[in-house]
Amino acid sequence: MPQNPYQKPLPAISSLNKPYWDGLRNRELKLQKCNRCGKIWAPPSPLCPACWSRKFTWTRLSGRGRVSSWVVFHQSYFHSFKSDLPYNVAEVELDEGPRLLTNLVDIGNDAIRIGSPVEVVFDDVTEDVTLAKFKPRSA
Repeated sequence: MPQNPYQKPLPAISSLNKPYWDGLRNRELKLQKCNRCGKIWAPPSPLCPACWSRKFTWTRLSGRGRVSSWVVFHQSYFHSFKSDLPYNVAEVELDEGPRLLTNLVDIGNDAIRIGSPVEVVFDDVTEDVTLAKFKPRSA
């Protein structure tokens, strides 16, 4: 048994979202891109939310974006997050358009600002699961 097993909830990996999680494990941020209209979207779905096409490609993105919203939790709603208090949950709008919910790292909660440029970092939380988090991007 590992010395410090990851105690927080893990994603439910399915055939629909497996390419996203495989990409993160390989240090790539990938989302679906419609082969018909070019829309890139999240979360994964079996069809394009813009034109309903079922033809798409998992596409590597830049991993760059901007903070569009955030909140700082001061209360633990899940026991496994208690030691992280206070912690942030942010919405990052990727340069390619989609928005992801994530955590910001390498920044104090009081320094987070809407519009701040960020870039993806990869957090290997288990042998099989890597999470996408974001850190401030230098200009």
